[in-house]
Amino acid sequence: MDNDKHLKGTTTVGIVCSDGVVLATEQRATMGNFIASKTAKKIYQIDDLVGMTTAGSVGDAQQIVRVISVESKLFKMRRQESVTIKGIATLLSNLLSGQRYYPLMVQLLIGGFDKNGPAVYSLDALGGKIEETKAVATGSGSPMAYGVLEDRYKDDMTVGEGVDLAIRALHNAMKRDSASGEGIDVVVITKDKYERLDQEEVKKKRETLN
Repeated sequence: MDNDKHLKGTTTVGIVCSDGVVLATEQRATMGNFIASKTAKKIYQIDDLVGMTTAGSVGDAQQIVRVISVESKLFKMRRQESVTIKGIATLLSNLLSGQRYYPLMVQLLIGGFDKNGPAVYSLDALGGKIEETKAVATGSGSPMAYGVLEDRYKDDMTVGEGVDLAIRALHNAMKRDSASGEGIDVVVITKDKYERLDQEEVKKKRETLN
């Protein structure tokens, strides 16, 4: 049996900013009380300007990434344009709800920049879809992350401010949640680019929080 199917434990964050979207996760994967990985990948690039964060079963998440990446490529080939964030969220919702008798054990955030601007959607294991207009957190450490997000989020934040807030929220969650931990992965998506922050830059920002 594939051990990836049982890697769990996460905190993920999505923040809608005035000029783009920030997606961030910590990098620990657990199997029960066993730390299986300290550098687990939990943010996947789905399209040029679209990312997805995953909480829950790594194996299920990777299966979803494969399917949705192919679907977005096919859409672009047929229509000569990228599918919208809402369109990808709807595809994911249909995929998840179609599995309700054998649910894929995941919580997902889909975020990016399209012709309508920045957008983030959250999805649960049964396909429930919510458009998030401010900030959202998923996974085992989300209650702690929400405390920071709700306290410090403000309208019209820039992606630079969003990065600082996402790192602060995850830093606090990781201190209090045994299933979240180690490094932080941050992706910034604007109308021009999909950028993964350098680990040294993230580390420096975390040091200012201590």
